[in-house]
Amino acid sequence: MTAPQDRASAFRESTPGAGVELAYAGIDTFLDGDLRDVDDVGDVEAAVFGVPYDGAVSNRPGTRYGPGAIREASNWWAYLSAYKGALTNMRTGDQIDFDDFSVADVGDVPLFPMDAEKTAESITAHAATVASQTFPVMLGGDHYCTFPSFRGFVEGSGHDSVGFVQIDAHTDTVSESPLFGTDFHGSSTARIADLPAVDYDSVSQVGIRGYESPDFFEFADESGLNLYTMADVEDRGIAPVVEDAVEAAAEDTDAVYVTFDIDAVDPGFAPGTGTPTPGGLTPHQALDTMAILGSHDAVGAVDMMEVAPRYDSTEGTERLAAYLLVRLLEQKFAV
Repeated sequence: MTAPQDRASAFRESTPGAGVELAYAGIDTFLDGDLRDVDDVGDVEAAVFGVPYDGAVSNRPGTRYGPGAIREASNWWAYLSAYKGALTNMRTGDQIDFDDFSVADVGDVPLFPMDAEKTAESITAHAATVASQTFPVMLGGDHYCTFPSFRGFVEGSGHDSVGFVQIDAHTDTVSESPLFGTDFHGSSTARIADLPAVDYDSVSQVGIRGYESPDFFEFADESGLNLYTMADVEDRGIAPVVEDAVEAAAEDTDAVYVTFDIDAVDPGFAPGTGTPTPGGLTPHQALDTMAILGSHDAVGAVDMMEVAPRYDSTEGTERLAAYLLVRLLEQKFAV
């Protein structure tokens, strides 16, 4: 007779299907990956960390709930792959087995809601630790968090020069605001461009729309910023625009960091965000964007920002955000 302490293991071993975890069951980690300590991810292709922080927004709060929602949504793809054995990507025809690449989740970084500087230090420290071992994936959080994450990636990877591809409705190039100061979600790209490892001519932005400062086009020309507005996407198509953007960021740099603000997608498809702006990318364009970026050798890190799930009762925003990350990782590690 099986001893009581061994019964659970015996049941799992003897019962077909017991090893498949349903999409809505279990403890949520990204793609149902192993939960690891942050200094123990050197043996995986990618490591995910969450930053549930929205203390630097200028509009609607709520992105603190983004990492958890994205994790939960991502488990659908892990479940499908587990119970079917492998998957056919019906957009591309590629055969994908998520067991072909390993993803670990190190949980959320320590946050200090009333101390933005200490929070930024925490993000940088954890991003650096992950980047010293493997491919980092950050789940945000508001877009200010990309600055300390990028800083940590530079530190941990040891690269001298890093390019930056930003998929976004907004440029986030406000160097200082009389209302919000120098550290808010509209300043992250400006702060990144101030780092020694970065110049604006290695920064590419795709999907920009809405309104910027009166002289923004002059600023882009003078700074060397590689600017691709939604008008460019509509005129040229998403694929050539993204290909040009990543090539510009990769030129004369050691690696490229990708940030995807979910508000790059039209709010008709992704309303769960803090600063929705009409006229954005379709889900098809967004998925194509991530596939192109995932296929580029220079891409060394990615984040998904500004998902505020409580503004989307359909749960579609976090589902799309998870799918976009899955698409990039699939292209990078499993195709």
